[in-house]
Amino acid sequence: MERIIIFDTTLRDGEQAPGASLTAEQKLEVAFQLERLGADVIEAGFPIASPGDFNAVDSVARNVKKCIVCGLARCVKADIEAVYKSLRKAKNPRIHVFLATSKIHLQYKFKKAEEEILDLGRYALRLARNYFEDIEFSPEDATRTEKNFLFRVVEMAIDEGAKTINIPDTVGYSYPQEISSLISSIAGNVPNINKAVISIHCHDDLGLSSANSLSAILGGARQVHCTVNGIGERAGNASLEEIVMALRTRKDAFGQFYNNINTKELCRTSKMVSTLTGFVVPPNKAIVGDNAFRHESGIHQDAVLKKRTTYEIIDPKDVGMGKSELVLGKHSGRHALIARLKNLGLKLDDKKTDLIFKRFKELADKKKEIFDEDLIALVEEETKEKKQGYELLSIAVFTGTDVKPQATVKIKYKKKIHEAASSGDGPVDACYKAIDKITKTKTKLITYSLEAITKGRDAQGLARVEIKVKGKFIYGKGASTDILEASAKAYLDALNRLG
Repeated sequence: MERIIIFDTTLRDGEQAPGASLTAEQKLEVAFQLERLGADVIEAGFPIASPGDFNAVDSVARNVKKCIVCGLARCVKADIEAVYKSLRKAKNPRIHVFLATSKIHLQYKFKKAEEEILDLGRYALRLARNYFEDIEFSPEDATRTEKNFLFRVVEMAIDEGAKTINIPDTVGYSYPQEISSLISSIAGNVPNINKAVISIHCHDDLGLSSANSLSAILGGARQVHCTVNGIGERAGNASLEEIVMALRTRKDAFGQFYNNINTKELCRTSKMVSTLTGFVVPPNKAIVGDNAFRHESGIHQDAVLKKRTTYEIIDPKDVGMGKSELVLGKHSGRHALIARLKNLGLKLDDKKTDLIFKRFKELADKKKEIFDEDLIALVEEETKEKKQGYELLSIAVFTGTDVKPQATVKIKYKKKIHEAASSGDGPVDACYKAIDKITKTKTKLITYSLEAITKGRDAQGLARVEIKVKGKFIYGKGASTDILEASAKAYLDALNRLG
């Protein structure tokens, strides 16, 4: 089997994402986690960029012992010397030197001819060789570089001591077949390529960075540049977790390769980077997104309950996610509901289950996700309704900042429908007074409270009341996504407890 070297550039290219700046202390925290994760190389930063970046690279170099610690440098003497000084305490130091080679960069960025670029590369690599044994070289914008010139640059870099040749798709311009072909052509046209490891560095401008990286491996690359959560310049970099899990999951295509990543640390690493950078991981993000192992479709849920692998190609435990989850929503089916009720210890007969399923679907149309607390409330409400005399049918309330609230309430009692309207000090008071007209019961409201059963704007509200009737103190509660409906249900619940 052949090893794929994981070169993590979260602390360098990842941090270059606008708004993702990290302090030296935060970089060290991430570096320790990358070490636990099993990254082979940690590109800790660009030391010449700022005193803060220099200090961060120095701190990582002093404290991380298991990984190669790398610093970035242009083909400039000051850059190379800054990398050397920042990595002096590193157990396994590497310098990463880069130089643009595409025509568009040569014409507009450097205003230099190809021979001048080759000379500049030789100068920088010879200088780097005075300080480092482990040198990596990147011909920047390689995928838009004229191939014959790219071959010459790569050959020169290896002659001058580069042990790793990194091929950057700097602007995310390429596509999988092209990348694989490019790596293969480098392996077949650079005479001394056997003296170096071919690496790949892909950006996500066209959403192809992970696919391109995997294609590069099939083409002959044995090191991959990537970042946690795919953060980086513009649209980001190739995602570490996606590449690693693709290599692990698709043994039919990548069975000859292995890497040292402890995949059970992937989610922990993702959360740390997200928290420290402030970049929220999208819920639909592959591998580490909140929805990566969650199922709402009834068809999917039924199949997953029977055999997890019907709709999951990765075991969530393998990435540190815990377990897959059946999300209850409007697309969910009866089997998922029954399974969740069983897990909650709620045993219902078929008739009651049918009724709860109907109410569940009604509630699911009102809110995006049904939580355990919602189900408990539904079951309690349904059990209670069998005993009650007064059943709420509808409420209509007219209110506003300069309007005295008016409420019309419709109630079913002993198979008859009763309706009454009233005004009040507020919409809840108006509802309660309208109910009093129907029930003809003199009550005194002692306490009233309202709380959210679950999270989110569409959460159910749980209303609790205590009323006094003929010297008795009676409690009631009611739940609904509509707080006025919940309030009316709670009031009627208390009245029904009078007996």
